[in-house]
Amino acid sequence: MTIVIANDKKSLLDHFYIRGQVFIVEQVIDWTEEFDDWDYDSTHFVLYDNNEPIGAARLYKNKVGRVAVLKNHRHKKAGTILMHAVEEEAKRQGIKTLELGAQYYIIPFYESLGYTAYGDIYLDADIEHRMMKKDL
Repeated sequence: MTIVIANDKKSLLDHFYIRGQVFIVEQVIDWTEEFDDWDYDSTHFVLYDNNEPIGAARLYKNKVGRVAVLKNHRHKKAGTILMHAVEEEAKRQGIKTLELGAQYYIIPFYESLGYTAYGDIYLDADIEHRMMKKDL
């Protein structure tokens, strides 16, 4: 598996394709909620397996978001590979602490990577979330 920071048309389209498949198709989130103004100023990541896009994530300032892996590639370390790449890029950018809003069911995954949940459960796109953070 390889990670790229999306900086051309193909890799950006691959990034948005993954997010569309996971969040819009699978989780039925409206596209107007999925794609927002942060996309213009974010670092976008794409995870490839044999040149096939299978995962995506974005980094906006110190906020990790839109972490997505295609269903048939989950539980194969794809999410871990994505998050390590995001963390390395954040360090390169001088970011000291990362934050993310985790869908409630995936909190144990982020905890296994060293993130700590804080605050109350909240709804985002009608899905329960909780804030998490990690010092780099």
